Amino acid sequence: MSRGVAKGCENAIFIAVGTGIGAGILIDGRVLHGASDIVGATGWMALEYPYQNKWDSCGCFESEASGNGIAARARELSTIHTSILNQESSTRDVFEAYEQNDPVAVMVLEKAIRFWGMAAANFVSLFNPQMLIFGGGVFGPATKYIDKIYQEASNWAQPIAIKECRFAATALPDTAGLYGAGAIAAIGYANSLKQN
Repeated sequence: MSRGVAKGCENAIFIAVGTGIGAGILIDGRVLHGASDIVGATGWMALEYPYQNKWDSCGCFESEASGNGIAARARELSTIHTSILNQESSTRDVFEAYEQNDPVAVMVLEKAIRFWGMAAANFVSLFNPQMLIFGGGVFGPATKYIDKIYQEASNWAQPIAIKECRFAATALPDTAGLYGAGAIAAIGYANSLKQN
């Protein structure tokens, strides 16, 4: 990587948690793409059993731990539990309520933290990255939970791989995707010149 907290890493994974959840995977200095160019459709990770129909449109992980998922779960639970949250509550409201120990916010965000940790553990065990970086709109307020996410991941991940992996929040602005797209284009162009 050429910028940010993973500068110089040849093996790193970026998990973007915003309205949805996706990932960029760099292994041995190469960005993974897959047969249909959808590597990193992280929202579809299966992290809970049994399957529920509400996951049809965006997957289990995204339904429970994306910005939209967090707000939806909080609104759903606020109808059956005492809470300062209500049907109009946003993801930001859930984070603020969590700081006040609101029971619904605690249920929702503890589950999200658990899911972020489990997903991270899967990535760490499969790809053995040097770094796992969290970013996206949700990781403004969630940055302070990186240590909790690492602790959860440590319960699930391959022991050597997790000890060698550093978790961090992104240091780049919201325009980081533009840097990444530019870098991928430059790498692709350089590779095409080598082939000719």
